[in-house]
Amino acid sequence: MSWVKRNNLCVSDNHEAVHAASSGFDLACFAPSRRRNRYRRSIECGTRAPIKCSSVVAALVLPCLSLLASCHSQLSVPEPSIEFTRIPPATGSDVDKLDVIEGRVIGGNTKLKLVLYAKNGKWWVQPIKNEPYTSIRPDATWTNFTHVGTEYAAVLVKSEFHPASSLNEMPSRGGNVVAVATAKGSDPGSQISKTLWFSGYEWRIRSAPSSRGGRNLYDVNNAWTDSNGALHLRIKNSSGEWTCAEVALTRSLGYGTYSFAVHDTSQLEPAAAFAMFTYDYAEAGPNNREMGVEISPWGDRSATNAQFVIQPFYVPENTSRFSVHSGVLTHSFRWEPGRVLFRTSRGTGGESKTSTVAEHEFTSGVPSHGSESVRMALYVFRAAKELIQNDNEVVIEKFEFLP
Repeated sequence: MSWVKRNNLCVSDNHEAVHAASSGFDLACFAPSRRRNRYRRSIECGTRAPIKCSSVVAALVLPCLSLLASCHSQLSVPEPSIEFTRIPPATGSDVDKLDVIEGRVIGGNTKLKLVLYAKNGKWWVQPIKNEPYTSIRPDATWTNFTHVGTEYAAVLVKSEFHPASSLNEMPSRGGNVVAVATAKGSDPGSQISKTLWFSGYEWRIRSAPSSRGGRNLYDVNNAWTDSNGALHLRIKNSSGEWTCAEVALTRSLGYGTYSFAVHDTSQLEPAAAFAMFTYDYAEAGPNNREMGVEISPWGDRSATNAQFVIQPFYVPENTSRFSVHSGVLTHSFRWEPGRVLFRTSRGTGGESKTSTVAEHEFTSGVPSHGSESVRMALYVFRAAKELIQNDNEVVIEKFEFLP
């Protein structure tokens, strides 16, 4: 291989070139000499391996690109965080009261868990110490019950984290703690959810949409008590949209007998459904400790119009169907560990065997006590063959609970 000097370039006979200004290759040997041999160092120079521009550029640029990519990667992936979208009122009293708390996780992953706390003197794990984790939905949102307090906290943790039932102060980020968020309780005077009093208990009125029966809207004006103390729930057409009603007890009562004295429901349309049931946001499984009495033919006027049910309803052993007719009825269930006895009776006495309309005992699939609350809902069954046509209303005369 020979080298020649052309226009300030050192060029080989295979046309590979290196710029003369390159610090990696000494081209001084090609400078004209005023001594005996103008190219006296050409042979020496020619023994050097040619250096490609692409190699020089790669050596200088690639490390920089790698560093920039690393920096960009670190900057574009923020630390996981938590935000609250619904915060219960601040109160230091009535510690048995439950309220709904909601939020979302930003930048998390499926391996992380969420733990909630409420402050009342100390920080107390929520909703109960036996079930300290709150499920995070696929869309990164979460909902649960919490006992009310002066402040509320959410802690995003790794699976190795073991929540304490109480804390003097919140942990800091680091180790198994991925993110921590705290918030003062909201102003008690500006309640997020409206409540009413019925049969000596405080009930929260639903305002958020629900998928029960299909996608249904709820209006707080569809639930109220009259001058006699009876509770009214209504399905109403508001500006072309059917709105429903639901109330939930603000405390968990646990095992015992629940009874509901209900006025005539025979006038309900086939697409309307009335349910008296338990529900628990905190339950880790998909069924939320739900069980109860449901009044509806599910859109089919010829079908039986009532059932005792433990979720999931599609398990044949979890449903007992029957028919109810006109008149006042008392629906009740006696819940004990491992068993629940349902009964529907005529009138408001409820205990006389001669007045029994239907009765069924479940001994499998019965949920255990957690932080569930009892609820009543009147809603539209959206998949009905016979669509709803008019406003519908149910009147509940009284609710009772016996431990």
